[in-house]
Amino acid sequence: MNSVTSAATRRHHYQRPLFALSTLAIALLPLCHAQADSFSYPEMRYSNSDFGGVGLMQMPTARMHQEGEFTFGTTISSDYHHYWASLQLLPWLETTIRYTQVPDLYYSGDHSFSGDTLYTDKGIDAKVRLWQESYWLPEVAIGIRDLGGTGLFDGEFIAANKRVGPLDFTLGLGWGYIGQRGNITNPFCKVSDTFCDRNNGFKNNGGSFDTQRWFKGNAALYGGVEYQTPWQPLQLKLEYDGNDYTDDFRANRGHDMTPKSPFNFGAVYQLSDWATANISYERGTTVSFGLSVNTNFNQLKASWLDEPMPTVATTPTTNNLTTEQWQQLAQDVEKIAGYKNPTIYQHGDNSITVVAEQVKYRDRDQAQLRAGILLNNQAPAVEQFNIIETVANQPITETILNRQQLLQVANNDYIGSHIDDSRTTVAPSTIQGQQMVDLNQNWNVGVAPTLQQSLGGSEGFYMFNVGVTASADYWFNNHFTVGGSVYLNLYDTYDKFKYDIPPDGTHNKRVRTLVRQYITDNTLRMNNLQLTWLDQLSSDWYAQAYAGYLEVMFGGVGGEVLYRPVGSNWALGLDVNYVKQRDPHSAFGFFKDQNQYDDHLGRPYEVQTGTTTGNLTAYYQPQWQWLPNTLLKVSAGRYLAEDTGVTIDFSKQFDSGIIAGAFISKTSMTAEEYGEGSFNKGFYVSIPFDILTVKPSTSRAHISWLPMNRDGGQMLGRQYHLYDLTDGRQPWSGRKAFNN
Repeated sequence: MNSVTSAATRRHHYQRPLFALSTLAIALLPLCHAQADSFSYPEMRYSNSDFGGVGLMQMPTARMHQEGEFTFGTTISSDYHHYWASLQLLPWLETTIRYTQVPDLYYSGDHSFSGDTLYTDKGIDAKVRLWQESYWLPEVAIGIRDLGGTGLFDGEFIAANKRVGPLDFTLGLGWGYIGQRGNITNPFCKVSDTFCDRNNGFKNNGGSFDTQRWFKGNAALYGGVEYQTPWQPLQLKLEYDGNDYTDDFRANRGHDMTPKSPFNFGAVYQLSDWATANISYERGTTVSFGLSVNTNFNQLKASWLDEPMPTVATTPTTNNLTTEQWQQLAQDVEKIAGYKNPTIYQHGDNSITVVAEQVKYRDRDQAQLRAGILLNNQAPAVEQFNIIETVANQPITETILNRQQLLQVANNDYIGSHIDDSRTTVAPSTIQGQQMVDLNQNWNVGVAPTLQQSLGGSEGFYMFNVGVTASADYWFNNHFTVGGSVYLNLYDTYDKFKYDIPPDGTHNKRVRTLVRQYITDNTLRMNNLQLTWLDQLSSDWYAQAYAGYLEVMFGGVGGEVLYRPVGSNWALGLDVNYVKQRDPHSAFGFFKDQNQYDDHLGRPYEVQTGTTTGNLTAYYQPQWQWLPNTLLKVSAGRYLAEDTGVTIDFSKQFDSGIIAGAFISKTSMTAEEYGEGSFNKGFYVSIPFDILTVKPSTSRAHISWLPMNRDGGQMLGRQYHLYDLTDGRQPWSGRKAFNN
């Protein structure tokens, strides 16, 4: 049901918010005696609202957590069940992702399709700090709630906060869901009459940024106070609510949400440094319970059981090593310095060169210092050591270490010594000298546990499958390799997954929405099997070509080129592919007919029987102070469903090495053609293994979340991405931690 509200109506004569807030402040003034002795009260920790993100209960505040703070929580009441995750992405930017389930309301009226799954709404919030609190000025922030959802809770706000001893006062101005009480005239009405009205109807597809609603319609002042009691774990909250709930989603469906009071009361209890519980009494009718856990991505640190740093030997090494001694040196370089299966060359008394991939240390300072000391201790005396770092047998960087300067650094011979004093990093050059030992192998095999999961689906709120992925690659030489992987499904809950064909009237080629057939119908499936050629064309250019079964759903041929100078914070790449959709009911077959028919649902659909897809992609690591440690990727091209458009991917790396990112794809598909979600988007977190285990590692665990997997804006899943392979040229995923 759609409705339009006017800021000039729906004011209630018995609501006098300014008087109420003034009375509230006066009533709490006796508590401010703590100003005389600020040490008599513990430090205040800002708590979260019912919706996630720092706030009171229903209303947001201007406060924010420390950068990197990640909080996962839930708030349960008889009206809504909120499940949310908040991340302080930047010092001035708070982001929140939320799922809300509505009790007693099912996902759809078709029980055979969604069963007893509750109606689930997805929302995204953002809050930006305009300035920090000073002696005279309050902290001020502006934000948008549910900026990409269906409109159930969408609203905008400007909030200000000021600390007075153990009290933190909030005064805010809200619109939409936050300002539905309408206790003042929308100030933007004076700018234009278009701001006086707001369409409060619910968007069926959701997912779109409906800027036409922002800061329009009813507006309301809201406010409150949070009190840090002398008992450190306990905080108390009092809130004047800016929403009167007359246009709430549940109220429009016959559920009585009439408030008996505009005031909400709450208590927050710190169970530990990483867990919080809260309870509140809201609207004079409803009790709400909450629980959250938190950590800080900047502060997480690795704790390793590692080989000790080698000490510099004082006895010179003989100029001639036996084969066994060279073998031992190579094994030590791998075990102690982390260079996997190294090949070592000697060029007279000029240099010794190590060629290998670094798989142990994200901190290249430590890896190169360890390797330099080992070469000094065990290899013939030379002027310099060269370390050519490779990935997939392709040379990425060459680090030149001056032996005498390196020894001074290793022995701390002067104040402020650092490995930078002894090294130069350049594009790899032609290797000089004679090969003395080669541990490089043609075969690479691996087995790893695999977890796939999805949230917020129609058939079940949480579904998952666990299994084992086995992979193998054989290198004919340094440029040609054949390899693939198979997945064995051990257990899954996707038997509830009936989402073969979206029942929404869209007519796109089903390039991703047929995923159920690939997951549930194959206990053992081949993920990929392909022949790949990789090469460094020149000092700054890389290329690859590939053919075969490229991913679970598609096979074909393609290629990629990348321009990326050493030390540059930007790069440019292009990939072009011709692909066909694999038949999920055949181990090696492809769909031959574009038109297919679903016998179970009785609907026809189309698949992809051949198309050209690819993207031109720009990569940029900004050097701006206000946007530190970030990566921006912009891709323009053609997608699997033959739509064209742009994908923007933005990610932030924290001091621990954890990366959090998001992407959106806007293509030639309209919101109606795309279906639920309106356009493709997703979020991901990449976690270094070395903060999860007791061993150093350059590997990562990846967790991704797509609110809705549809057919528009879908890229081909490729085994190799040249930007990732060349990461060592300007480290991003392999960057060292900055909190050690």
